[in-house]
Amino acid sequence: MRNEAKTVIIGGGIVGLSIAYNLAKLGEEDIIVLEKNYLGSGSTFRCGTGIRQQFGDEANIRMMKRSVEIWKNLEEELGVDVNFRQTGYLFLLYNEKEVKDFKKNVELQNKFGVPSRIITPEEAREIVPSLNMEGVIAAAWNHTDGKANPFKAVFAYANAAKKLGVKIYEYTMAKDIKLENGSIKEVVTDRGVIKTRRVINAANGWAKLLNEKIGVNIPIEPYKHQGIKTEPIKQGQIEPMVVSFKHDGVYMTQEADQGGVIGGYALKYGPTFDITPTYEFLRGVSYRFSQIIPALKYVNVIRIWGGYYAETPDGNAAIGKIKEIDDYYIAAGFSGHGFMLSPAVGEMMAELVVNGKTDKPIWFYDPYRFARGELRGKAIQMG
Repeated sequence: MRNEAKTVIIGGGIVGLSIAYNLAKLGEEDIIVLEKNYLGSGSTFRCGTGIRQQFGDEANIRMMKRSVEIWKNLEEELGVDVNFRQTGYLFLLYNEKEVKDFKKNVELQNKFGVPSRIITPEEAREIVPSLNMEGVIAAAWNHTDGKANPFKAVFAYANAAKKLGVKIYEYTMAKDIKLENGSIKEVVTDRGVIKTRRVINAANGWAKLLNEKIGVNIPIEPYKHQGIKTEPIKQGQIEPMVVSFKHDGVYMTQEADQGGVIGGYALKYGPTFDITPTYEFLRGVSYRFSQIIPALKYVNVIRIWGGYYAETPDGNAAIGKIKEIDDYYIAAGFSGHGFMLSPAVGEMMAELVVNGKTDKPIWFYDPYRFARGELRGKAIQMG
């Protein structure tokens, strides 16, 4: 392992790897990525694969519009098909308040070029014929949303970063960050010390533990969420991500390549680093799946897993430069949105580090907003 670097990125999930790749793409050299386990082992490989632009605020809409532009061209850029498919997101709406709220969101999304719209129950059933439409009075639909394969995406970014000279060390835990007069001097790992002047904390659920080492207080806590996967069913049955908040935020979609149905709902435990799957979740998600699509009651579950949502008080990430420490940055606390946002976040962070500024709405994710009591509107979460 190298013992010196210009930049050390802590966290080998898709956010850390996207940042590393984009930094190298802008000409930065001497970059190290540290991952305490295997790449993607934290939140990325445990996510629901969804990629959507249907948010309720300008910043997330703009960031996700840019992310989708990148996702569409990622195979060409990185040389790997990451199974990105624009199969859409379909939010089922059961009362007038939901319809009113989503109409307002759609208006804002349209303003920034996202072609979402409110559709009828009949139109929703044309998109997913097996839906149980009882009680559904409308739906929000965007055909340009989609999904991708997190496993392929992580290794696509990792391999592309390596080709640009980035060094990636798996099974290497960052145990401490040493400072001197407000400047970073070294990162202490369980395999040795790396001298560096710049650290980017992309550890998501573990970001708080690193921050505490150097006196930085940003409220990020890990919460256990769980996911489920069924045996394969005939392709094309549930192409979009289908979401219902009436049924406790249940979400489901069919995998682009293997044909199984994956998803979850808004049961969470924590703060905790325990990700042991629970029978409570298995029973609850099975019931909710069959409420949305009755035929799923006859489909076998083949896998259940736990993962982390690294949550902030307003459900939006903390991204930016920490003022009290020279060249210390954070991109963490994505609250379930890290996978979908990662291409645009990688660009934004690289621009900030290299140029000292970015044209993307980084102000929205200001890490200091919590201390000021300026929380953002709660971002939509599924699961």
